[in-house]
Order: sequence, then C-alpha cells, then structure tokens
Amino acid sequence: MNIQIFGIKKCQDTRKAERYFKERKIAFQFIDLTVRGLSKGELDKVRVSVGGLESLIDKTGKEYEKRNLKYLVHNVEEMLLTHPLLLKTPVVRNGAKATVGYCPEIWGSWS
Repeated sequence: MNIQIFGIKKCQDTRKAERYFKERKIAFQFIDLTVRGLSKGELDKVRVSVGGLESLIDKTGKEYEKRNLKYLVHNVEEMLLTHPLLLKTPVVRNGAKATVGYCPEIWGSWS
C-alpha cells in the first residue's frame, strides 16, 4: 500500500486518519495542505474515485466563506488547484483509490 494523507494539522479528522494508520502500523505520507496542494494529476485521480469535484469542496469551511464563493460562479478545478484549503479533509489516497473525510471502513478494505 502507498497511502497519502492530504490534510491540515489542526483538522481533527486528519489527526484521526493519521492515528488509524499508525495504530495498524501502515506507512503513510502526510502532505500538509497549508504548504502544498494536490497536483492536477492527483486531483483528477481523486475526482474519479470520489465521484466529482463538487464532493471535494468544503462548503462549510472558513476558506469557502473567506473567498465568498457562495455567491460567485467559479471553475471548481482551478479553485481547488490554486486554493487547496478549500478541500474537505482528509483526502486519503491509495494509488487510484481515494476517500474524502474519515472513512475507516473503506480503508480497512484496502489491505
């Protein structure tokens, strides 16, 4: 398994995902979204796996309100690439498979 966790250190679900993999002694790579976001290729793989770009946007988050996106028409892919803090966290990837949020039942089926 090649697990990647995209998230924010302050996010409780991201910390729970890290703890889930640590407890099972599964190696993972943590990518902090405040430092680096998803590449276009990574975003495409995650989009296909989770069923669309709209399911990746955290519409209840501070960044969404800060950018006033509720009232603007915008290109979702471009916004997620330039502002990775708009993503729901954590985004957990295992190759072509991906989840958004805390999903231990799905992660357990990956092994």
